[in-house]
Amino acid sequence: MTELGHIGFIGGGNMGEALIKGLIESAVPAQSIRVAEPNEARARLLTERYGVVCSSDGGEVVRQSDLIVLAIKPQIVSVALPGIAGAFDDTKLLVSIAAGVTTATLEGYFDGAPRVVRVMPNTPALAGAGAAALCPGRHATKDDVSTALHLLEGVGTAHVLTEAQLDAVTGLSGSGPAYVYMVIEAMAAGGVLEGLPMDTALALATQTVFGTAQLVKDSGEHPAVLRDKVCSPGGTTIAAVKELEEKGLRSALIKAVSKAARRSRELGKG
Repeated sequence: MTELGHIGFIGGGNMGEALIKGLIESAVPAQSIRVAEPNEARARLLTERYGVVCSSDGGEVVRQSDLIVLAIKPQIVSVALPGIAGAFDDTKLLVSIAAGVTTATLEGYFDGAPRVVRVMPNTPALAGAGAAALCPGRHATKDDVSTALHLLEGVGTAHVLTEAQLDAVTGLSGSGPAYVYMVIEAMAAGGVLEGLPMDTALALATQTVFGTAQLVKDSGEHPAVLRDKVCSPGGTTIAAVKELEEKGLRSALIKAVSKAARRSRELGKG
């Protein structure tokens, strides 16, 4: 198993917490994890929940870590990185989950040959079911890629891609949970409209989405093939599918992924 060494998080928000949780559940000692989190309430929560060491000093966290996870919003990268750059050197690995921020941009904040891996995770990592992709920077090694994969596979699945593909990943799986939440919400509302109690409708909608995704994953069949298998001639499902096609469900989702990917590219330009 890849050794992660001492791990420092710059930022302790939802994605940072998901990775911390995954690390601890995969037997990484809490005392080897340090988090730079300026929000006192958030820092206290992370310490109480996971036993990790929290600090408001990002530079100190970097100095004490072998692997640094940059878990902050892309809008504040230009503010946060200059403050920790002096503590970073070529012996350390930076794994960034800042959406849209390129490896070249990240490398530009540091001297020498900084080892950088850019990652696009998603929030289902909180449930150990994340979908992530990564790409190495110019100076990252094969071992660095393996380390990043090990980090991400503790909270789901991960794929190594080119950097040019990362914005598409942002639009698909990075932002994708929001689309699925809306589908679950709408399906449950339809059940309520037809007379179901809200808690029952929501439970049925949630399990339906969960089970359907599991079936796609386990069967290896294309979703269109599986869809056709439940569309009996003249039946209820084909009538519903016809309505969804007429209302443009697939087109709307395709456009949503594309829109989010374009926004990721915009964020990367600053």
